[in-house]
Amino acid sequence: MITVTFVEANGKSRDVEAAVGATLMETAIKNSVPGIDAECGGACACATCHVYVDPAWMAAVGKPQPMEADMLDFASEVKPNSRLSCQIKLKPELAGLKVTTPVKQG
Repeated sequence: MITVTFVEANGKSRDVEAAVGATLMETAIKNSVPGIDAECGGACACATCHVYVDPAWMAAVGKPQPMEADMLDFASEVKPNSRLSCQIKLKPELAGLKVTTPVKQG
């Protein structure tokens, strides 16, 4: 298990325990994190699990693959640090990861 931090659009922060190998989206849904809708269930077929990765974590998380980048076109207020949480697979190196949910999802 690792700990990740979700910061809601209103600034409220919460740390959650996450299983290594799970996706960030699965972790958010399991922990009822507000702002993660995940309408497609993690199939990278919508943009309702959009998050902003803390800039300090961008190198560790990496850039989106082409399919994810295409889906981000449907997200609201996309920024250079935007990612779909369904495409971030949690690994030990991401212990302490911090992400923020947008004001609204795609």
